[in-house]
Amino acid sequence: MIRVVQWATGTIGARALRAVIEHPQLDLAGVHVTGEDKAGADAGTLCGLPPTGIHATTDPKQILTLGADCILHMPRVLDVDELCTLLESGANVVTTCGALHHPPSMDPDVRARIAAACTRGGTAVHATGSSPGFITEALPLTLASIQRRLDRLAISEYADLSQRPSPEMLFDLMGFGRAAEGPDPRRLAHMRESFGPSLRLLGDAFGLRLDAVEATGDVATARKDTRIAAGVIEAGGVAAQRTTVAAMHDGRPVLSFTATWYCTPDLNPAWELRPTGWHIAVDGDAPLDIDLRFPIPLERMADISPGYTANRAVNAIPAVVAAPPGIHSTLDLPHLVSALPES
Repeated sequence: MIRVVQWATGTIGARALRAVIEHPQLDLAGVHVTGEDKAGADAGTLCGLPPTGIHATTDPKQILTLGADCILHMPRVLDVDELCTLLESGANVVTTCGALHHPPSMDPDVRARIAAACTRGGTAVHATGSSPGFITEALPLTLASIQRRLDRLAISEYADLSQRPSPEMLFDLMGFGRAAEGPDPRRLAHMRESFGPSLRLLGDAFGLRLDAVEATGDVATARKDTRIAAGVIEAGGVAAQRTTVAAMHDGRPVLSFTATWYCTPDLNPAWELRPTGWHIAVDGDAPLDIDLRFPIPLERMADISPGYTANRAVNAIPAVVAAPPGIHSTLDLPHLVSALPES
């Protein structure tokens, strides 16, 4: 049994916590939370399961005394000092923070600090999730295994957000409903930083020399006042956003990730939209055109979708615990598989 600590219990963390409790090869050692309202709560209560006898704490020092084999690290943003402290304590780390997907392109000082912490603690760290992670690394690598010539690999993500009851996320954070002034430069930078490392990792795997990673985007507006679960988008307000992160080779995009997130299909200008899910097009000597759709009603998407990110992180734990000290990308670890709970 591998002793695991769940660090943070937001939407993704709570789903991961549930998976750890139900996993046949994992033993929950502790839970770290940031809010005082969750301090002292039973781990089972935090994820909708019966009581476990393990209670959450806001004290990091208490977590470090547990002697966990691995910490599932799922904060909202990466705190490098915090991560280094966990690694130095002797606990391996699987994180959903995206900064570690491609170690060679990390900030050299940050990479050196984390690598040194791994050496001191004899530990490994790996970043993964569904997007980036599964759809931008694991699946493209598998699809490319039947190619001998790869001309283009394009990953597209579609998300219908009309039934997401989260005005803070849609209106305040993502900027839906605002006046159409073109793509937000901060959003372009964020997307390039989030998905660029995965594209660079694919470039390394395929032996492609990448000249640059660029981010571009556009928006579409609502043709009429539109009510969604989060509120109302007035006519002329941003109702769809499309961002493309492209890895360039000899002046052309060879690898790309495009996120198209929309609140209504009634857009100006009209866009070609797909249902929530992913689409991958591979242009090579063995061309492929693949749709992955989520067979979930939109009103249940917010409840089900966290598992796509949480489950891959949980499934990575045995491989990361077995890995030598250091920062490990998808290329460094064996293929991740699930050890399913008994039915």
